[in-house]
Amino acid sequence: MAMEVATPVHAPAPSPATNLIVSATTTAVETHKKNRIQVSNTKKPLFFYVNLAKRYIQQHNEVELSALGMAITTVVTISEILKNNGLATEKKVLTSTVGMKDENKGRIIEIVLGKSDKFDSLMTPVTKDTVKEEKAVNTGGTNRN
Repeated sequence: MAMEVATPVHAPAPSPATNLIVSATTTAVETHKKNRIQVSNTKKPLFFYVNLAKRYIQQHNEVELSALGMAITTVVTISEILKNNGLATEKKVLTSTVGMKDENKGRIIEIVLGKSDKFDSLMTPVTKDTVKEEKAVNTGGTNRN
């Protein structure tokens, strides 16, 4: 009795990539990135990603912004906002193409931003008191908590 052996089909080799990394200090590339934000230009507003990137920089000292296709311009805009406000420095930029079902190739960009020397002095620390004050101001009333 003859047995058939299934051989795995390997994915095509990835195209050469270029990445943009912005940081105060360089770090090694990790396989699991806790500081990566995958940006979409249709899911969330621009400043959602700007504020999220600020939080990631506070927590990890750098942030990696990643986008596909039309969202690439959004990633570049987020990066420029953070750099122009003195909150981040550019470390690395990577671009690449990937195979897609509907199209021949899709374009990807990854930008890594690091904490600038001025970051801590420009950002006000978030405490429970500042959150309560913001709620009171936004509702136009006093804080009842």
